[in-house]
Amino acid sequence: MEKEIAVKIHTKAVHAGDRKKAGAHIPVTTPIYAATSFFYESMEQLDRVFGQQEKGYSYARYENPTTAALEELMTVLEGGHGSLACASGMAALQMAVVTALADRRKSVIAANAMYGATVSLLLNVLEPTGVETRFVDVCDLDALRAAVAEAKPGCILIESISNPLLRVGALDKIAEIARAAGAALVVDNTFASPLLVRPLELGAHFSVHSLTKYLSGHGDVLGGVVVTDAAHFDSLRNLSRAIGPVLGPFESYLTMRGIKTFPLRMERQCANACRVASWLATHPRVERVYFPATADHPDAATIRRLFPPNLYGAMVSFELKDAGREEIFRFMDALEVVVRATSLGDVHTMMLYPVMSSHREVSPKHRERMGIRDNLVRLSVGIEAPEDIIEDLDQALAR
Repeated sequence: MEKEIAVKIHTKAVHAGDRKKAGAHIPVTTPIYAATSFFYESMEQLDRVFGQQEKGYSYARYENPTTAALEELMTVLEGGHGSLACASGMAALQMAVVTALADRRKSVIAANAMYGATVSLLLNVLEPTGVETRFVDVCDLDALRAAVAEAKPGCILIESISNPLLRVGALDKIAEIARAAGAALVVDNTFASPLLVRPLELGAHFSVHSLTKYLSGHGDVLGGVVVTDAAHFDSLRNLSRAIGPVLGPFESYLTMRGIKTFPLRMERQCANACRVASWLATHPRVERVYFPATADHPDAATIRRLFPPNLYGAMVSFELKDAGREEIFRFMDALEVVVRATSLGDVHTMMLYPVMSSHREVSPKHRERMGIRDNLVRLSVGIEAPEDIIEDLDQALAR
């Protein structure tokens, strides 16, 4: 879009980033620019582009037209100032945290329940470089305030919906705590997506996504994106020019194509997840269901306040009664429609075993503190007929 108009996210997903002039032509959808370098008629103009005095493209590690279109699209969807598309969600998360800490104290307060690879990034990658990490229950605002007062962090890192137990912190209030302490708030918004919540509009400084998941949505793209505010954008892009974590043009093209239908898919997936979660709650083999729409969810008041009506995400976690690794494997091996795979957000329903996959690198004691038990499975609900998903789960549970 050349100018900002008041349209809903469904319209933004279809139009934003596209129809940039290319010579005498304007392509309806952004093409794939498979070029590493870009030519100009004069050295003077190339010099201005290299020096960022004139808008343009010089080298693909800095910018690529296809990737720039995706970044514009994500900026619009998240209500940010600018974006950086990266080769993976974890690369995007690292870029966000490192940018946040660039001119702040090298201390992070992180949610005590989050993706296992994020825990590994903090403890195994950043901590050896001198970055201190403390894990806190960010849904307990008093505990968070106390930890912030003591640790004086440069960054607070949370997930909008936690992986895999689906806790939801009060993003706007956490943002107030962060800003009062001079800390940057980084939010992994992968599980919620911009359809449910836009962290920057609630006061966060960075919103991060794994593009692999709901946004591209078809299991054929590996990518990530950081959307940030004006205060951090230049630092983020300058760091990217040095490190080069950028997403390629083919992946950017596929992601843009996926995003055009993302709101429609996400609405269907949210509706399906509600039906599946309600059914699971009645099954005699299911000990507990974790889903943001349940009446007894510990963050129900926050969810009602921050999320749109009837949209709770499409992730459902649940525990099987008296089950360990052997029983979980037998249950998952019996699935026929639900795909056993380590990802989420695809059009097809997927299930993984966190102890084996998403939180495999987290120590058993840390998993126990996080509340991740050996009988827990995580379900990413797709767009299939909900009756078929339920029937498949039912027959697998009966084995």
